[in-house]
Amino acid sequence: MDAPTFEELIAEGEAVPVEGWDFSWFEGRATEARPSWGYARGMARRLARAEAALDIQTGGGEVLHSAPALPLLTVATEGWPPNVARATALLGPRGVAVVASPEDAPLPFADGAFDLVTSRHPVRTHWAEIARVLRPGGTYYSQQVGQESVFELAEYFLGPLPEEAYRARDPEEARAAARAAGLDVVDLRAERLRMEFHDVAAVVHFLRKVIWIVPGFTTADHLPRLRALHERISARGPFVAHSSRFLIEARKPAHA
Repeated sequence: MDAPTFEELIAEGEAVPVEGWDFSWFEGRATEARPSWGYARGMARRLARAEAALDIQTGGGEVLHSAPALPLLTVATEGWPPNVARATALLGPRGVAVVASPEDAPLPFADGAFDLVTSRHPVRTHWAEIARVLRPGGTYYSQQVGQESVFELAEYFLGPLPEEAYRARDPEEARAAARAAGLDVVDLRAERLRMEFHDVAAVVHFLRKVIWIVPGFTTADHLPRLRALHERISARGPFVAHSSRFLIEARKPAHA
């Protein structure tokens, strides 16, 4: 069987739906090492002990849905309408209320409403709001995108990134922001993880799905670089990049 042509791969990468955070389509086409701490497992353990939980920026709800047991009161927020619909369909049968809430808006919940707040890869962490909705003694548990994540791919298309981009998403800044909001940081870990893209369709789908890597990405705007990347992968093997992740867990003092 002949290998797909460049045009066929581009069309395939453009056709795959981008809603939610299900990355199963990439199997056999791209790989990414996973952080050693196992965020979904850690979240599931905390959910099993919680009384009231909030998952912020839940995407399509896939990570929250992976937990075997959920508290009786579990709520999720999401800002992108296609993901709100997807998360509602997935989580509604489990009794989870999905609230449409813009990423930069205040959380639409009362003070001290939750003893557990979780978030996987938030666009931005609103520490003051998280501290407000946590009960005294409550926990915020989050895996976040760290420094210089997938910069190899970003710079392939955009050229050298500005110096301030290299300083963004510093885990120590997250620690300082959590403390400024009155939370105690009890765990902070960071890892850099190998990624491989085995064909240009995987690159196209990834950049359509993870929109902050190459903002405003379209195949039409980057067709010459995509063709060169296709030829490079065909001749030399997978395109290698590295993702960056950090885990942060913070608690609201019990006396607050």
